[in-house]
Amino acid sequence: MNQIVGGPVVQSEADRLRARVAWLYHVEGHTQNEIANRLGINRVMVVRMLAEARRRNEVRISITSPLSELVALERALEAAFDIRRVVIAPFAEEGGDPAQVIAAAAGAHISGLMAPGMTVGVGWGTTLYNTLPFIAGGALEDFRVISLLGGISAARRFNPAEFAWQFAELFRGEGYLVPAPAVVDSPETKHALLERCGLAAIFEMADKLDVALLSVGGIANLTTSYRTGYLTEADRRSLVEAGAVGDVLYNFIDAEGNVLDHEVNERVISVALPRLRRTPERILVSGGREKRVAIRAALRTVAPTTLITDEQTASALLAG
Repeated sequence: MNQIVGGPVVQSEADRLRARVAWLYHVEGHTQNEIANRLGINRVMVVRMLAEARRRNEVRISITSPLSELVALERALEAAFDIRRVVIAPFAEEGGDPAQVIAAAAGAHISGLMAPGMTVGVGWGTTLYNTLPFIAGGALEDFRVISLLGGISAARRFNPAEFAWQFAELFRGEGYLVPAPAVVDSPETKHALLERCGLAAIFEMADKLDVALLSVGGIANLTTSYRTGYLTEADRRSLVEAGAVGDVLYNFIDAEGNVLDHEVNERVISVALPRLRRTPERILVSGGREKRVAIRAALRTVAPTTLITDEQTASALLAG
């Protein structure tokens, strides 16, 4: 709500004109051009008078929309976790699935961030996949998309390769996929794929990313990564016993954000998380009750520059 603040009686014509300009703009909602035409002055004078009114504290702006609470929550999270930008999607349903609202918020943010000449690394998961309909694409020159982990053999819509490919298509860019499973049978197989099959060269491109789009997987429930079949129930239980709370790019981490010294992590075909911390813009997109502990841990692991989540998750992160 805009409020014209009362004060001493206006003494001069300049004061009266400035007050009228402020009233027409902030209260009646006229544009600067409309005000200029109505008062017989030029638009530059209108701009200067509005700025002068603000400088003199003659106009005070307060926001009474419920969204103002989200802005306060965003600022609190930024301060608490040293994050440059937090975007919170409204979501009042405690315990519900916020994936769609987070995806909508992330899609809008991503749309405004992409630019020609960028190299973007992408992870995967249901939330990231759901951003695709909300991203305003368009042809961008010299635009590259790199999948940050291997794929899966089953033809599922949440395949990392499918998300990376569709994301590249949105911007008519080049896509670089990892032609290997996300998790292999042994560390020896992983080493052979990286060193003898050219996968290391793809992951080296991660050193030159402009943006990394990442999500967080939980460990307690049947999350996307678990449902693919690469992790058995025995693997999952072993990870939980070792202290895993979730994963980023199949790198399983503990509650402190440390990558676990676990045999599953030694079989993962993905970019190492410390490597990603050199990326200038690291966007973490995730939320939901079952992922709260994992997200808190991932904030330490990835140190995102931007976090996009829902209001229930945000409140829980602040509550500790």
